[in-house]
Amino acid sequence: MTREEKKNLIDALTETINRYPHFYLTDTSALNAEDTSKLRRSCFQKEVKMVVVKNTLFKKALEQSGKFDFSPLFTELKGTTSVMFTESGNVPAKLIKEFRTEHPKPLLKAAFVEESIYVGDDQLNMLASLKSKNELIADVIALLQSPAKNVIASLQSGGNILSGVVKTLSEKEK
Repeated sequence: MTREEKKNLIDALTETINRYPHFYLTDTSALNAEDTSKLRRSCFQKEVKMVVVKNTLFKKALEQSGKFDFSPLFTELKGTTSVMFTESGNVPAKLIKEFRTEHPKPLLKAAFVEESIYVGDDQLNMLASLKSKNELIADVIALLQSPAKNVIASLQSGGNILSGVVKTLSEKEK
């Protein structure tokens, strides 16, 4: 690979790093071609972009991005590394957990999610349980709507009871 090709690849990786807010570093080395194809298909269906990278080139792209201090990730850039880029922070973790019900890999090396770095496969369950920004907003809106719904429901049911009492009283007077 020539220097120009390497530079172009680093620039493309840098652009991808800057485009996606979250990414996962995984080890897919023990997967055969069929299993790798299944994993790629699952990624495509969940809108996760999976790329196999050269560790040195990816390290340079991380440094070049200027997005964040990625130095804690550099120790994890060993062996075969596949990067899963995503818009939603927990989707790759759920995808990996689901895929590992039938296969021993991919293993999670590290992840950059919600501007935090997570290192090690033991972080997988915690990352899978993280809520995305949109899910948190939906929860807050639901909590805000709950008291208003209760008040409206009480007023409506109270109105029915009150009208029933008035009707009963008016009938008794006749």
